[in-house]
Amino acid sequence: MPSVTTTALPLATRLRRLRRTPAIRDLVRETRLSPSMFVYPLFVCEGEGVRKEVGAMPGVFNLSVDEVVKDADAVWREGIKGLLLFGLPAHKDADGSAAWDAQAPVQRAVAAIKRAVPELVVITDVCLCEYTSHGHCGVLDGERILNDETVEHLVRAAVSHAEAGADIVAPSDMMDGRIGAIRDALDTRGFTDTAILSYAAKYCSGFYGPFREAADSAPAFGDRRTHQMDPANVLEALREVALDLDEGADMVMVKPALPYLDVISRVKREFGYPTAAYHVSGEYSMIKAAARLGWLDEERTMMECLTSIARAGADIIITYYAREAARKI
Repeated sequence: MPSVTTTALPLATRLRRLRRTPAIRDLVRETRLSPSMFVYPLFVCEGEGVRKEVGAMPGVFNLSVDEVVKDADAVWREGIKGLLLFGLPAHKDADGSAAWDAQAPVQRAVAAIKRAVPELVVITDVCLCEYTSHGHCGVLDGERILNDETVEHLVRAAVSHAEAGADIVAPSDMMDGRIGAIRDALDTRGFTDTAILSYAAKYCSGFYGPFREAADSAPAFGDRRTHQMDPANVLEALREVALDLDEGADMVMVKPALPYLDVISRVKREFGYPTAAYHVSGEYSMIKAAARLGWLDEERTMMECLTSIARAGADIIITYYAREAARKI
């Protein structure tokens, strides 16, 4: 059989030309991460000189106010512009009353940070689960969470955070109507400049486990399916976002991030508002665990995950990897 000779024609387009060197790849990169888009979550507890590592979250600590201020100064110098604070009170009760206590850890931490690093954006989580003895996000009637009564408590917490100096309050409870109630209360009391970052599409996720250890906020019974979203739903998330924006939210959040990249993309595309994504504790801890076992390259995997979140449309990424990623960038 005679041999067949072919002459390959030159290709007009060779995509590999733009992948040849690191410098060329950097020039044509479509999605770019910046430390200024990261928000670093911190857990604030009672005491002094406390820096207790969370067992399920290597590298994450429960911190007393003085230690939080040290971290606030460090993250600002690393180019990170914002912190998200969660409170760990010494005492809990059925109503979560420490959530609006002016002397509770979050309120004292806000004031201390704003004195030490005034330019740093301080965001406070507004929920009751860290403060209630039963671990649920609201006021209970038996085993049922009461929506409107819970909203009243959330309003008190948000106002107390604004009084302490918070730049942004972030309601994470998923109660109906809480954004409008908080906006009205803030405006009535003269806090018209305090912004609201709404956990607008917060899913009932299996990725929150390590956080619940850090915050000691696991529910004593049942789960949170009656107020957090069904992971199967996207259109419902868009309705949640629309309602929160109508009620006065300045920014919206999708939580968790990686399992819901499609939701992040839809929210950003359809509303165009500043969109945050929370790269949550379980997403962080599973990378840490796999890296410790030698199954993943931690740094490479971290950057790939954070890039995918930005690529989906997130303007703000809340992540426990904020400091490590900022150093890498």
